[in-house]
Amino acid sequence: MSLQPEEAAKVVIRPYVTEKVFNTMESQNKLAFIVDKKANKHTIKEAIQTLYDAKVLSVNTAVTIQGKKAYVIFDPSVSASDLASKLGVV
Repeated sequence: MSLQPEEAAKVVIRPYVTEKVFNTMESQNKLAFIVDKKANKHTIKEAIQTLYDAKVLSVNTAVTIQGKKAYVIFDPSVSASDLASKLGVV
């Protein structure tokens, strides 16, 4: 079951970029996103794959003062740096 683009856009609110995230983007092929607080890891993975057409290896989440963050590790065939530049965060 894959998400429709409209549903996926409700799950992934926006990319989250800090210096720390920028460093992990280079070293671990990882990006961070602010996501809907009710979304689970499976839903987040599907939403990222639907919205950005990028294969996701794993998702870790953390609830912070900024909201729920999802740290997404991409398949080696997908460059997190390239995806970040497409999103306009780099």
